[in-house]
Amino acid sequence: MRGDMEDRNVLVRALDGAYGVHSVQSSRQAGVAGEIRQGINVADVAKTSGIAHFVYSSVASADQHTGIPHFDSKFRIEEHIRATGMHFTIVRPVFFMENWLGMRETIESGELKLPLDAGKRLQMIAVDNIGGVVAEAFAHPGKWQNRIFELAGDELSMQELAQVFTRTSGREVRYVQLPWDEFEKQAGPEITTMYRWFQDTGYHIDLDAVRQEYRVMSFEQWINSYWHTSTRTAR
Repeated sequence: MRGDMEDRNVLVRALDGAYGVHSVQSSRQAGVAGEIRQGINVADVAKTSGIAHFVYSSVASADQHTGIPHFDSKFRIEEHIRATGMHFTIVRPVFFMENWLGMRETIESGELKLPLDAGKRLQMIAVDNIGGVVAEAFAHPGKWQNRIFELAGDELSMQELAQVFTRTSGREVRYVQLPWDEFEKQAGPEITTMYRWFQDTGYHIDLDAVRQEYRVMSFEQWINSYWHTSTRTAR
């Protein structure tokens, strides 16, 4: 059913008779204020519609006061969901492996270019694994209700990423560390704020603990499965 998360009447019709909701918003499409407004709308209509299990896709470290607008917005939505009193599951994924697809042209030309130190490690998750955990939450509500789950699948340094791209593509890919000011001109201030947080703080999810609960893809498994076949764009 096509709908509009800005229109509560549309949401009422969409959720009529539904058991559960998986709620996802994008600040890139709606802006931070729009993301918050949409997230609150979906939660409020789910509550009045008697939804039994509400699953929300947030972001890892949303509760850590990162100063990253599209992290802080998700925590605002999280707080509202908890205040409704509904049974909920909050899934907090890290950096999407699919984000590399947005850099594919540069990578395939032989360079991975970011402002992070070459040895800086970044935790990542395949989008399919996010969907898999959401499905698990609906299938086994007793285990997942009223739970917050931070989700990561792998962790590699920039240099290690370049090595994987080299190994799987059959051509050399080298890591190029961009100056921060140059990166900001390309990516804008909000994305630069996020990458500065990656550099200074970053995600610190216990990967072994995640793997005990759910089988997640390694980066190399993801790239072998999706890099040469996917037409998805980065989010």
